[in-house]
Amino acid sequence: MQSENLIAIRDFCTTHNIEISFVSSLQKNGLIEITTIQETEFIHADQLPHLEKIAHLYFELDINLEGIDTIFHLLQRINTMQDEIKELRNKLRFYEL
Repeated sequence: MQSENLIAIRDFCTTHNIEISFVSSLQKNGLIEITTIQETEFIHADQLPHLEKIAHLYFELDINLEGIDTIFHLLQRINTMQDEIKELRNKLRFYEL
């Protein structure tokens, strides 16, 4: 993993006015992955939108971590089902022609 694709958790927390313990609790609940390099914790840049969504749900909508985990699980299932529906529609079009 290249270091230019990593964002220091301390920088993220300072920018978003969030406590570092919040991000640590997200890792403990399996919602994000933290990389530690020389005793400094980082998140991968790809996780940044996901982390911002979690922070929005938690701080602005007052949803607890278990609720956030459930929301993301359900969204993942919806996306999987939508992909399956697209695939089935494409197969159906093939047989209709």
